[in-house]
Amino acid sequence: MIFGSADSGLQNGVLPFFINSFVITIPAVIFPIAIATMAAYCLAWVKFRGSDALFFFIFALQIVPIQMSLIPLLQLFTGGVHLGSVQIIPRLGIAGKFAGIWLPHTMFALPLAIYLLHNFISALPKDLMEAAYVDGASHFKVFRSIVLPLSVPAIAAFAIFQFLWVWNDLLVALSFSGGTQGIFPINAKLSTMVGAWGAHWEYLTAGAFITIAVPLVVFFALQRYFVRGLLAGSVK
Repeated sequence: MIFGSADSGLQNGVLPFFINSFVITIPAVIFPIAIATMAAYCLAWVKFRGSDALFFFIFALQIVPIQMSLIPLLQLFTGGVHLGSVQIIPRLGIAGKFAGIWLPHTMFALPLAIYLLHNFISALPKDLMEAAYVDGASHFKVFRSIVLPLSVPAIAAFAIFQFLWVWNDLLVALSFSGGTQGIFPINAKLSTMVGAWGAHWEYLTAGAFITIAVPLVVFFALQRYFVRGLLAGSVK
């Protein structure tokens, strides 16, 4: 009944929304990891003036409530940024598309991702990094051949957090979907299953059971890295 037609509220089933959750979650996990890993390496090993201040500023962004940024981001996506009659940033036009959900999730995840990965990458053996530089390795070579393989525990730990956050998210998806039901995640579908009068709770519980199966698989697949990633950089 969950994947088939049950009544007027379940005409299309939840399978398309289940697929939408994967389409939303996988890029929303990959994008911040890719950006944060490079940023963390740069802040940890490519010293420049103001690098420490920039790191603390990025870390401080975690205190900004997500709810405060929803309306400004929606205005940016739909109308751009104006200073009086002058348009500073053109409208992005991605509200109501998957990209309009990926971008906010990536932005919200970056402060924590950079902080966690920076602590791990900065704790890598200094002698190892210096030996690579002496041998003529470029920053890209060091990052690709040394930093990434050694950072797998920290990356996996953050991937679990980000996957669970995005998969279980309803607020961001509804806010930036623009009412386009074709990109609604599974949680948006589950929220409509009960109906206005609280009927069909059996559909909600069955659908919720299906949605928790995927996070459980992800957690158990990466659990061996989880504790190591959480403790990364805490002790030197």
